[in-house]
Parts: sequence; structure tokens; C-alpha cells
Amino acid sequence: MRLLISSWSFILYTLLVFLIVQESCARKITIIKDVAYDLQQLTTEGLVNNIMEVENSDHVEMNKKDEHKEIISKDHHNQIDPELNVFFVPKDLKVGKIMPIYFSKKDSSTAPKFLPKEEANKIPFTPKKLPFLLDFFSISKNSPQAKAMKYTLEQCNFEPMEGETKFCATSLESLFDFANYMFGPNSKFKVLTTTHVTKSSIPLQNYTISKVNEISVPNAVGCHPMPYPFAVFYCHSQKGDTSLYEIVVEGENGGIVQAAAICHMDTSKWDADHVAFRVLNVKPGNSPVCHFFPPDNLVWVPLTATP
Repeated sequence: MRLLISSWSFILYTLLVFLIVQESCARKITIIKDVAYDLQQLTTEGLVNNIMEVENSDHVEMNKKDEHKEIISKDHHNQIDPELNVFFVPKDLKVGKIMPIYFSKKDSSTAPKFLPKEEANKIPFTPKKLPFLLDFFSISKNSPQAKAMKYTLEQCNFEPMEGETKFCATSLESLFDFANYMFGPNSKFKVLTTTHVTKSSIPLQNYTISKVNEISVPNAVGCHPMPYPFAVFYCHSQKGDTSLYEIVVEGENGGIVQAAAICHMDTSKWDADHVAFRVLNVKPGNSPVCHFFPPDNLVWVPLTATP
């Protein structure tokens, strides 16, 4: 019951944000030129790229094979990047299991905000328009921010994989429109996300699983925030053998986290150099790959879901 209440609380919060955005529709688009966004922080956080790579293992053009080797072997003790402690296998999902998990903590007040749909639709959103967009947002051509924008535009304009439905939401209205499209008109749905129930200042620590709920749904939509001057979410639904979970974990250094997680059961077609295989020390097709969603990711599921 607490998990469902939390999900509805998030929807109510989102609707409140929507009303605030609507009240500010009178402002001109040019105002966003004067706002400084830290795109570099978004694009350099390995966690964003690693989750995106898992969710799009067939065609995300990351060119990270060498980087993966460097991440896993930063020193002679074969330690991994702390942010990669989000992967696990299904057999880990049992109450009492202790595992190191990295849960990022971000200040939502500094994140890019959604534009109203009317304004967002006036701004081109294709890689071909990148020079215009860099000038429009007053971003230097060779800056990390420019590279981040290029990455987002390319990912959002890739053709979907076989069995995949994808969409990049550039406004809150379009985000809800896509969910309605996926689940049917007038459908009811809830949002799963990873939330810190109690605060902890330590992102990586040993957590003990205290509750596991498997969510049985015919379809689910995962949405990942992308680096851009205004809020953009890469949303997609992939047909395949996956399992969705709500998990409550308790940290040894304090902090309780209610986490959304997913297990990809068939990894036979994944790249053998995929970072998840290196972290888990498994091979494609021999083991499912599971991961926790970062706190700023969203998973939309129909309310007919049965825990």
C-alpha cells in the first residue's frame, strides 16, 4: 500500500509541476537562452550512459569498449567505478540479501525543466539543426554541452529496434500523451521510480533487501532523462522477456530506498563487451542482467498491474 501511495504522490507532484508550467506559458521562448544549464554534469555521469546502453543494447552508438575496460580496471585491484554498482542477477532478489548498491543523489531544483508543449514544438529537434540549436541556446560549438546535445539528438532520432516503440518527450504533455498511446485512451497508470524514503549522504553502501514485489504487466514504458537545455525524456517500450520489480532496501550507513528495477532475461544478442557482463562476470545468453533505475528515471505501468 505504501508503494502505491508513493507512486500516486509522484503523479500528483508531476501534475503540480504541470500547472506551474502552464501558468508560465506567457513567457517568451527567448528567456531560455539566458538560463545556464549544467549539461556537462549530465553527460559525464557514467550511470546515465550505462543504463541507456542496457536499455538499447543493439544500437546505442557509445563506442565504449575501451572505456569499459578502463572502468572495470582502474587499478591493479580490479575495482569498478562505484556508479556501476547497479547491476545484479535475479537470484540476488531475496529478502535478507546484502549487496553494494549505488543510488545517486541529485538536486532536482537544478535539473532542466520542461517547456510547455506549444513552446517545445517550435524548437527544432533533429541532429541536422544542431548548429542552429547551439546558436539558439548560446552554447559553444566544441563544448561538452554541445557534445551532450548532439548525443541526445542522435539517440532520439535513431530508428527503433525491432519490437521497440520509442519516443523522446520534450514536454510534460507529450510525456503523458505517449503513456496514453501505449496503454490506450483513458487508461489509468502509475509511475514507478527510485526514491529515498529516508536520507543518507553516502551514495554507495551495502544495502539489505527488506521487500521485493514483482510487477506483472503486459507492457511498461521506461523513461530516461537526457542531457539537453530543457527537460527531455527518452521513453521506450521493448517487447521481450523482462521482469519488473519494486524493491525496498535498507543501507548499513542509514537510509531506506524504495527502488524500481528490471531484469532482462534474454541477453543472447547483446554485445559481449557490454559493461554489465564485465561487472557481473557473466556471458551473453548465460545469465539475465538486472539493474536498478536511477532516481530520475521513470517507469510507467498500467494500474491493472498486480504486485
